[in-house]
Amino acid sequence: MDWNHYRFRSVWDIPAPPARVYAALASAEEYPRWWPQVRRVARLDDRTGSARFRSFLPYELHVTLTELLHDPARGVLEAALRGDLDGWARWTVRPHGGRGTRALYEQEVEVRKPLMRRLAVPGRPVFRLNHALMMRAGRRGLTAHLAGRQEAV
Repeated sequence: MDWNHYRFRSVWDIPAPPARVYAALASAEEYPRWWPQVRRVARLDDRTGSARFRSFLPYELHVTLTELLHDPARGVLEAALRGDLDGWARWTVRPHGGRGTRALYEQEVEVRKPLMRRLAVPGRPVFRLNHALMMRAGRRGLTAHLAGRQEAV
């Protein structure tokens, strides 16, 4: 087993139409407004941006994201990640439950941040929990954002 390799899968059920959810997820530079753990997103060009994020643990991750797929008709957003994490991430947005949306987040990455690599074996369960907490806060934040309210996270 490669202790620095991670696969994540999160499912968000959002009480908003798929087109609104997709538009919010496609506007990555707006994530810091509704996702507290996403500290900064800056567009570098039409397909590339940089991001900083931090969840519960006291370290920040820095990545450069390059758009691989932006397909509103299929409800898919996919990006390559390089930096403290190397790999890819994908959102797939589908109608769910009548008027709501199911957003599936998938990510496969190799950790490059030296501290995380040194702590790979003992830290793995904590790193996975850290990611889960970040994703839970993101779902809550997006739900509140789309409902037009701010939620303390």
